[in-house]
Amino acid sequence: MLEAVIAIGAGWLAGSIALVGFGVDSFIESTSGAILLWRLASPAHDESRERLALRLVGVSFFLLAAYACFEAVKSLLAAELPKASVPGIVLAAVSLIVMPLLARAKRKVAADLGSHALVADSRQTDICAYLSAILLGGLALNALFGWWWADPVAALIMVPIIVREGFEAWQGEVCEQCR
Repeated sequence: MLEAVIAIGAGWLAGSIALVGFGVDSFIESTSGAILLWRLASPAHDESRERLALRLVGVSFFLLAAYACFEAVKSLLAAELPKASVPGIVLAAVSLIVMPLLARAKRKVAADLGSHALVADSRQTDICAYLSAILLGGLALNALFGWWWADPVAALIMVPIIVREGFEAWQGEVCEQCR
């Protein structure tokens, strides 16, 4: 949640759709984590809870994709010029280091518990790492070269990946390497 607050605040101050979108992703990831805690609160392996948790994680992916797509297109059409954001660049760099480690830890716990929902949640953490890399690129291009359009284009690049992950979670599928 701290990452979400910092990213949304820094994004709002800089006018950066990619940074605000990253913050929204962080909020959605926190919500997804809360859903998984709810699922894991049951001492028995409850298939109905597992299925509902997977669907809720899938919905969170779809919400993120819709938000990123809408805001990026709006930003491109309006030629909204974001300011450089040093806090955003630092946050993206730190997240790029931390998120893959967190995703790996989640997959280990998922394997120990046999939870496909937790694997799906770990994929959402992977997507946060991808978003971190793309965000860092967009923010750096804007800060170094004034390429304002790099910010919304970065958000659009992620939309198909996010949607695919949403469908996989919704259908209860996970990638083989994550098992």
